Amino acid sequence: MNLLKQIYHSKYFPRLFYTKPDGGNDSGVTAYFLIEWKILFSIGILKFNEGSREAYHSHAFNALTWWICGMATESRLVEEHVWMRSSWTNYKRSWKPKHTTRDNLHKVVAHTKSWAFTIRGPWEDTWYEYKNGEKITLTHRRKVI
Repeated sequence: MNLLKQIYHSKYFPRLFYTKPDGGNDSGVTAYFLIEWKILFSIGILKFNEGSREAYHSHAFNALTWWICGMATESRLVEEHVWMRSSWTNYKRSWKPKHTTRDNLHKVVAHTKSWAFTIRGPWEDTWYEYKNGEKITLTHRRKVI
């Protein structure tokens, strides 16, 4: 049974009509994937509950996201030499997608319950979170490395 679970959660196994917390249990975002096939692509609907998780984070993938309804603000941290600065962008329903690059260190704050459609590219094996002044490197299934 453990082997089947490992196969099911591997990046090589395509999962259809799959629901999971997106970004871990602390994120407040639920993903409803039509398909999640990490080595190729993912297509899904995201539900953002009002608020945000504490951690700034990057992603294992590049993504295009279209806001369907609601409103959110993306706060980005930009490393400049030895200090960090932040910038903000507001998002609401639009035909123009939000392009999220793999190295974008950000968090999204939903002002109301918000929904978005996302298409994600292939996953790399690592990404990171920046929380309480500490950079944490993660890999599949949110394991700390």
